[in-house]
Amino acid sequence: MNDLGKLLVVLGLLIAAVGVLLWSGVGKGWLGKLPGDINYTRGNFSFHFPIVTCVIVSVVLTLLLWLFRK
Repeated sequence: MNDLGKLLVVLGLLIAAVGVLLWSGVGKGWLGKLPGDINYTRGNFSFHFPIVTCVIVSVVLTLLLWLFRK
């Protein structure tokens, strides 16, 4: 149970750090606007799905978690 507590604290700090970076404007120009992100607008309807951004975030988080487990 002690290891679970450490993992939760590290994940919480990591999420807080990413939140502070995004709040400060880092990534504002490219995050969600990568080639491959779906953006559809017709009239007053707009649909945006950042699929490539989600894949990149997923890969980065997977690598970080893999490194922390070692």
